[in-house]
Amino acid sequence: MTEPYDVLIIGGGPAGLSAALNLGRSLVRVLVVDADRPRNAATLNSHGFLTRDGVPPHELRKIARQELAAYPNVEIRSRVKVTSLTQTADGFTAGIGRTTATETAEAHSVLLATGLRETLPEVPNLRGFYGMSLFSCAACDAWELRGRRMALIGESADLADRARLIGRWTESLTVFTNGSDAVTTAEEAELAAAGVSVLRHPIVELVGERGRLEAIRLSDGTQVDVEGGFVRPEWETDLSFLDGFTASVDGHGHLVTDRSGRTDVPGLYAAGDAAAPGPQQLIVAAGAGARVAAVIVHDTIGVATAH
Repeated sequence: MTEPYDVLIIGGGPAGLSAALNLGRSLVRVLVVDADRPRNAATLNSHGFLTRDGVPPHELRKIARQELAAYPNVEIRSRVKVTSLTQTADGFTAGIGRTTATETAEAHSVLLATGLRETLPEVPNLRGFYGMSLFSCAACDAWELRGRRMALIGESADLADRARLIGRWTESLTVFTNGSDAVTTAEEAELAAAGVSVLRHPIVELVGERGRLEAIRLSDGTQVDVEGGFVRPEWETDLSFLDGFTASVDGHGHLVTDRSGRTDVPGLYAAGDAAAPGPQQLIVAAGAGARVAAVIVHDTIGVATAH
């Protein structure tokens, strides 16, 4: 039997790869299991990552893997996922495969960096614009749309809050609730006072070509000209492989951790979107991965983590 890894990292996004780099440099034997299905696959360019502003997300992953190739103690398995995870006397055993486990791996510690699954509102042909002129992260993409006529599409209770945020970058914002009651009457009045319109009819068509949004057509025949904007997806974590674990999760399905990324299961850690209330910018997730890597090293040798 292959000797157990020191750390199994589940997820190969910025949090997982950053943790792998820092653990590798600390002489930790690491296995990264990456399903290669990132949430931001539709995004053409990522922003806000110092020295890599505007680089496509897949290019960031490629660069990270090239850097990790210099560390023989870091192994990456791609296009497979962890299908099960069980505790053992010495740590954890993971089942690994495409759909069902075809092999197992043992590790003393596990870092969950699985990210989030994303569900977009039911809007016709939305995917044809997502990642090109419709985005989900204002901090990441609003700069490129600043000063334009923007749309905000969503059905969640925080839609008014998002409208207030996006209003920083435009004086022409229209909120589309797609037939839902996501915006209350009081919120609608507050937004109207700030010059933001709320339209409640279902969306029947997004108008535009080659990923460039030009207008939004509603079921009552209204058509609003726009030049891009934002959509509010629903996000959820996929922790089905943790069935049987006692790790605490919050009301949104995220693992509960302390500020250092430890869960309440000894040896089980989380970083990035798996331990956050919503998607993080890439640079924030990468920083979280580096932070948890240092914590794991210190926990392994029984030394308190420096603050």
